[in-house]
Amino acid sequence: MSVRKRTWTTPKGEEKSAWVADYTDQQGKRRLKTFAKKKEADQFAATATVEVREGVHVADSASVTVEKAGQFWISSGEAAGLERSTINQRKSHLEHHIVPMIGQVLLSKLTVPAVRDFEDRMRKEGRSAAMVKKVLTSLGSVLADAGERGLAMRNPVRDIRGSRKGRDRRQEKRQKGRLEVGVDIPTREEIKALVAALDDHWRPLLVTAIFTGMRSSELRGLRWQDVDLKRGQISVNQRADQFKEIGPTKSEAGVRTIPVPPPVINALKTHRLKQPNKTGLVFANPDGEPRSHTNIVNKGLIPAMLRASVVVEVGKDKDGAPILKAKYTGMHALRHFYASWLINRKEEGGLGLPAKMVQERLGHASIVMTMDVYGHLFPRSDDGTELAHAANILLS
Repeated sequence: MSVRKRTWTTPKGEEKSAWVADYTDQQGKRRLKTFAKKKEADQFAATATVEVREGVHVADSASVTVEKAGQFWISSGEAAGLERSTINQRKSHLEHHIVPMIGQVLLSKLTVPAVRDFEDRMRKEGRSAAMVKKVLTSLGSVLADAGERGLAMRNPVRDIRGSRKGRDRRQEKRQKGRLEVGVDIPTREEIKALVAALDDHWRPLLVTAIFTGMRSSELRGLRWQDVDLKRGQISVNQRADQFKEIGPTKSEAGVRTIPVPPPVINALKTHRLKQPNKTGLVFANPDGEPRSHTNIVNKGLIPAMLRASVVVEVGKDKDGAPILKAKYTGMHALRHFYASWLINRKEEGGLGLPAKMVQERLGHASIVMTMDVYGHLFPRSDDGTELAHAANILLS
């Protein structure tokens, strides 16, 4: 690695000068990089020397822009057969966030400070914390893909995430807070009222959701061949995405068998007799295709909540009458209830299952996920009475 001054004369007779860093990269190819100041050339030479020695140097002339690397990333996802919703999310992150801000930056110049600046700009321009996190994850995947192609040797997103892993996790938990019964999780009384208010059309689907905790996509992809009415169990083997395309479950743990109570069996028996089409799907629309998630929520869940008076007041109309809306507006609220039902003590109307069984019933990939979300719902065995009893035994 050498830094030397280069001088030349322009056609107009002006004398010009610049500083050149002359070096050989890890592939043995000679590289030249020009700078206006010697200080800049020396700084580059020091950094490049270390990078070449570690085998992580990529010259600017051998690099590509973030936008180009993003296009490669999209293509690799399509070739790997990723779901259309995943590809669309990748494209959205690139088009609306990454490319407008850093799309023309060369990967070789994308440093930790540059990524940090990108993160700060997204926040200043009004992106939510959740969106910033998702976009950074996508950028990290773009860089990982580029690294496999030899276009980038460093992944500053990974470096940032590694340095703040514990801090980010603690902050995320503080922001999310704990799920609360009556706020995020329907109470037993609310579920009773909801079940009583279900009409014949939506009863089979929503009762199944309440007493199996299945994800919306799993319900929409459920087949009759996976329903055993005699044994009283449902096997989850596939899901339907937002485009009504059938595919594998969210993870390997999503494949599971769930025992179901008589209300579900009875509702499904009646539904099977009345089902107008001959499709293999349990909850198909009139055309035999998977129902849309939006249709289930807007035409099934929310109207049932309103009929059951499971509502919250959001204001007053011009006559002073209260304006009410459904208290829980997402199918995941029913999944939360199911989890709490599995966890609650038997004397409280629950099943009192251990954490590992709760994980398996919910189809969580790890017990950590289950405990992070629902750990605070498990009955505590260290209340004052038990502590006093244990202390008395110890000291007697």
